Amino acid sequence: MRRPRVLDLFCCAGGASMGYYLAGFDVTGVDIVPRPAYPFTFVQADALDAAREWCQEFDLVHYSPPCQASCALTKGTNRGRRNHIDLIPQVREVCEWYGVPYVIENVQGARLRKDLLLCGEMFGLSVIRHRYFELGPYWSPPAAVHKPHRGPVRGWRHGMWRDGPYIAAYGKGGGKGTVTEMQHAMGITWTSTHEELTEAIPPAYTRYIGRDFIADDWAAATMPCAETRLLHLARPAPHDLVVAA
Repeated sequence: MRRPRVLDLFCCAGGASMGYYLAGFDVTGVDIVPRPAYPFTFVQADALDAAREWCQEFDLVHYSPPCQASCALTKGTNRGRRNHIDLIPQVREVCEWYGVPYVIENVQGARLRKDLLLCGEMFGLSVIRHRYFELGPYWSPPAAVHKPHRGPVRGWRHGMWRDGPYIAAYGKGGGKGTVTEMQHAMGITWTSTHEELTEAIPPAYTRYIGRDFIADDWAAATMPCAETRLLHLARPAPHDLVVAA
């Protein structure tokens, strides 16, 4: 039986990719910069260009666009005042136009439909790392229960030291997680690059999503009738979309 194929855009070191692989997918990752530690088929390219050209060749497309514009750690700071581009509307539009099932992952402040919230505590991890997921266009999200946290995140906060069962997998100093701690806390051991670890999501998240996608018969169980899909495609194409002949 053919394995489902997922295109992981903005793949970074491959935290999301590994989860899909463990769920049973063949994985191809795309990033604009080289990722020598990426463990699967890798293409260095612009993610939006790749989506337009290749998304129809895959059973699922995963997007993890840069979250600096929405992250609570940068909002209201000098970093937050920089011109960070919100790519979520563009990547959503491409997948909706082609009718390809997709997953968009980002942080709480991002402008995406919050169909699913996942947290490290749900999977017994040593990070909290809340992430929201939009699933579409014809795919119903899996149910998930957000478990209470077992304590605070370890480190200095507002001049006070707190010890706790979780590490801070971002930044440096102040009791934040070391590279080794982040690797083990998230289950990402194939890269030792600090920046890649701070940007990654734990593979457990996409393993959970990927298993549901496969159990849903690759989203076929929630696919609407042909007439509904044709009506969906009848709207104008995205203004910058080049439809292949």
